[in-house]
Amino acid sequence: MSDKTNRRTFLKFSLASLVGITLGDQILQPAHAESLPHLTEDDPQAKALQYVHQSPDEAKNCANCVLVQGSDGEEWRPCAIFPGKAVNASGWCSAWAQKPS
Repeated sequence: MSDKTNRRTFLKFSLASLVGITLGDQILQPAHAESLPHLTEDDPQAKALQYVHQSPDEAKNCANCVLVQGSDGEEWRPCAIFPGKAVNASGWCSAWAQKPS
């Protein structure tokens, strides 16, 4: 009985490893803003965090927020606060936090 259990366990882990190796790079790829839908100001989460596409304060915007990902110069970027959606680099929400210098 012990040999069958060990064999089954070995086969399960082998299959899981094979799937992980073949699909791992697809699963772990970072989200690209151009493939994400743009966050709208009407989105319930955006409303809850007072998100706007144009920041009222030029010094505080998504481009210089620690929560926003992506490269400088991109107009729309992924944000940790709004998973699966891209925010405008000129935008702002109440979760804004300054990037360290």
